[in-house]
Amino acid sequence: MKLINKSILTVAITLSTASVYYAQQVQDTVSKSKDIDEVILRGVTDIAKDRKTPVAVSTIKAAQILERQGNQELVELLNTTPSVYATKGGGGFGDSQITMRGFESRNIAVMVNGMPVNDMEGGAVYMSNWTGLSDVTSTMQVQRGLGSSKLAIASVGGTMNFITRSADMKQGGAIRLGIGNNDFLKTSFAYNTGKSENGWSASFLASRQSGATYVQNTDYESYTYFFALGYQPSAKHNLQFMMTSSPQWHDQRSYAPTISNYIKYNPDHDGSPYRQYNSDYGYYTTQDGVRQNLANAMNYYSKPVVMLNWDWTMSEKSTLSTVAYMSNGRGGGARNLGKLGTKTINDASFIDGEGHYNYDAIFAANAAVTPTAGVAGNTLIRSSSVNSHNWYGILMNFQHKINDNWNFSIGTDDRYYYGYHYQVASDLYGAKGYTDNFNKNLPTGNIIRNTYDYQKLNWNPFGGKNAPMEDRAAFSNDGEVLWYSGFGQVEYTTEKLTAYVQGSVSNQGYQRIDDFVKPGTLQQGQPVERKTGFKNMFGYNIKGGANYNIDNHNNVFANIGYYSKQPMMSAVFPSNQQVINPTLTNEKIFSVELGYGFKTGNFNAKVNLYRTEWKDRWYRRGGVDFGNGIRGYSEISGITQLHQGAELEATYKVNRFLEFQGMFSWGDYQYKGNASGSNFQDDNTPIETNGSNTSTLYLDKVKVGGSNNSIPQTTASLGFTVSPVQDLRIYGNWQYTGRIYSAMNMADFVTPGKEALQLPDFNLFNVGASYKIKLKNESQYFTLGVNVYNLFDTTYIQDGSTNIKTTDPINPTAKPGAADYGITYEQAGRVYKGIADGNRVYFGFGRTWSTSLSFNF
Repeated sequence: MKLINKSILTVAITLSTASVYYAQQVQDTVSKSKDIDEVILRGVTDIAKDRKTPVAVSTIKAAQILERQGNQELVELLNTTPSVYATKGGGGFGDSQITMRGFESRNIAVMVNGMPVNDMEGGAVYMSNWTGLSDVTSTMQVQRGLGSSKLAIASVGGTMNFITRSADMKQGGAIRLGIGNNDFLKTSFAYNTGKSENGWSASFLASRQSGATYVQNTDYESYTYFFALGYQPSAKHNLQFMMTSSPQWHDQRSYAPTISNYIKYNPDHDGSPYRQYNSDYGYYTTQDGVRQNLANAMNYYSKPVVMLNWDWTMSEKSTLSTVAYMSNGRGGGARNLGKLGTKTINDASFIDGEGHYNYDAIFAANAAVTPTAGVAGNTLIRSSSVNSHNWYGILMNFQHKINDNWNFSIGTDDRYYYGYHYQVASDLYGAKGYTDNFNKNLPTGNIIRNTYDYQKLNWNPFGGKNAPMEDRAAFSNDGEVLWYSGFGQVEYTTEKLTAYVQGSVSNQGYQRIDDFVKPGTLQQGQPVERKTGFKNMFGYNIKGGANYNIDNHNNVFANIGYYSKQPMMSAVFPSNQQVINPTLTNEKIFSVELGYGFKTGNFNAKVNLYRTEWKDRWYRRGGVDFGNGIRGYSEISGITQLHQGAELEATYKVNRFLEFQGMFSWGDYQYKGNASGSNFQDDNTPIETNGSNTSTLYLDKVKVGGSNNSIPQTTASLGFTVSPVQDLRIYGNWQYTGRIYSAMNMADFVTPGKEALQLPDFNLFNVGASYKIKLKNESQYFTLGVNVYNLFDTTYIQDGSTNIKTTDPINPTAKPGAADYGITYEQAGRVYKGIADGNRVYFGFGRTWSTSLSFNF
């Protein structure tokens, strides 16, 4: 009988705060079974194991996070993983975006210790709420494709699971200090008590980070606190309590400027783009004559998460894992609201010579207006859109070992979510008030005069007072979501073969609550009430896979799955109204994957082939620019996407001094067939095309671009790690990104023949080093680290928001006889690296750096 390798088993157990067995207990029972415990880790974390779990998986450990993250976004570390593309988004702190196999984060299941964290209304994951994960993560695992999770989660593109520190870590602590470009400063302190004789243990971490990013006016401040308490009263019971949060505020760049404006507003006026340019802020003059900057876009949030894990070894063959959790998020984001006459904030009279807002002009224009009940929105202010929530859940997983080869598990995943969404004024920009007509339960022309400070951090997970109705503008609606599901899994394993079948069923109920609706009024010809009542939708999935170890070096695997996935809340209640979508249908996902692995003592390689078809997709894209200063959103239904590709990743350890890592991925992501779409202004006013609000979107065979970010279809990387002397590590990596397609502006695809805009390919180089200085006491040492990102200061476009071709007219609304009538970007010479300079894009950061010093004791 083949026994589990002792060192591998110990690592596997310490990965999870929800592990069922501690190392000694498992070592005592290992001789009674084969390596069935290695197939899919017990508990609720579902950590995949190499040459066991039949999925495509990559793992990043805490040491690599500490060594290489610096002042990058945490998800950027995954850019050396096949089919993953992580960017900084608009460039604000925590505003990163990620795609996996061509799918965006709302269709990638993100979990912390097995707990789902995707937003229950829209599916998105806002990494600014999770910036502290880099401090407390012990392992970050990416499973591409449907993954091994037993839960009924939206793993269309893949799964990211962050396994945090556990309370029973070895006694000791660490103090860290980090500095970097743009006043980056991070300090942290962590301490673990170790496990006492009576089974108690605790772990604590606190950190602060501040500064700005590479982009203009992106100041931020963030804190992280983490506390874990463990108690093991006996060999049968293990309890782990955890609480963590990262309250933060940060100024943003939420609107992608045009390439022409990046060039126009370059202080050097040398014809090159000013990559730091940010159009979402400006200046005003104080009473003391001091010029101060003022942001138009910002975000503030605090999302404490509390978890209680209980692992019960019921018998030698049976275990029960339970996780109860809660999350009370408080915060929102700020933008502009209203007009001054016909002028929006982007009117030329409000833009200065540097491409920023002239708030002195806005303040003066606002001061000349007296808000009146009869004229709505006649002043221009900064608003704050509150998006708070209360979220409670419980996960239970029972596992039973039938014999040496068979084991099964059943469980339940139940959640309740209540989201609060409304808008208040955060800065009146010198106005005496703002007139709002949207609340139909208040007198016409409600004048708002109170403001709310966006930079006030809320540390209380139960606190946060809601603004009264008379202070709310434009909208005030709540979302209530009920989710309950059951899942099961059967596993079969021998020394060479591992196979499993999983299935789950779920019910998702949505209710929309609109405080601005006057009960009994009509929407889309139907009388509506404040509450819609719950719309319940049934979903299910079934998937299975097998891994076969041909010999000690070669293995093959395959998996297949089908999802009937409930749509998001925006599809249930389209157009932000109280009427349920009459054409509502589940999304259907079918996926199949084949893989091969080769492993020796110094060389490992994996190859994967995959195909995923996603039908009946509905999504809402916000921030659409319809021209003439009008911005809004689009709703699209009936979308079908086909994603297929190949992946390769490998490592080669030449000797104890040198190791190479590499990956390559090739994808083919395109739409199948056409779809229908409707466009609306932000106040839900329909925007008509050819006399109708509903348009056909000609998407057939168009390459897939994201709703908010670009999607590449080829990625590659090659890296090395060299240790020339003991305790010195030097690393470097090259990253290539190609066949990048801009985010889709749905307004561009209402006529046949339009293609997605392909952005220029680019190459990046990153380097870093770390050196450990040991003291006489082996448990005490200093570590000095340094990282340089984009070493050669490459200018590249990471994301695009539009699809303008060089053959498109510069002014599509120009009349015959006008000087610019019919003139294309190509004819006017307005082309940058092969694309029209009227496209709105985000340039990637130039050369940045960070360095750190830590002391472990």
